[in-house]
Amino acid sequence: MNMNKNDKAFLAEQIRTQYIAKQPSGLDELQALDRKVHRPVQTRAYVFGSIAALIMGFGMSLIMTDFGSMIGLQETMVPGIIIGLIGMLFALINYPAYKKLLKKRKAKYADEILALSQKCLEE
Repeated sequence: MNMNKNDKAFLAEQIRTQYIAKQPSGLDELQALDRKVHRPVQTRAYVFGSIAALIMGFGMSLIMTDFGSMIGLQETMVPGIIIGLIGMLFALINYPAYKKLLKKRKAKYADEILALSQKCLEE
């Protein structure tokens, strides 16, 4: 592998930075605090949305397959539609609920984030 002097220096510096102990900065704290605001809300939205999709899929499978007769249901159309609509309703309310919870968490941490971001801007 033929590398010129600049390439070798860049590669050496890149490897070297992996082994240098990093001093935490205000920006690192700000990013951690931002993750603290967003991550629980996103996790809740993913879980709730997945459950909604599973409920809707169960309703669809009652209608489209013979799964209902396997579990002892004679008429599967009406229960399948009802269960599917419930899953759809949950999926539809997921995004507004996400936005509302995110707004609450942003309000809760706003003062702390603004103070920390101001500190980072002054550095």
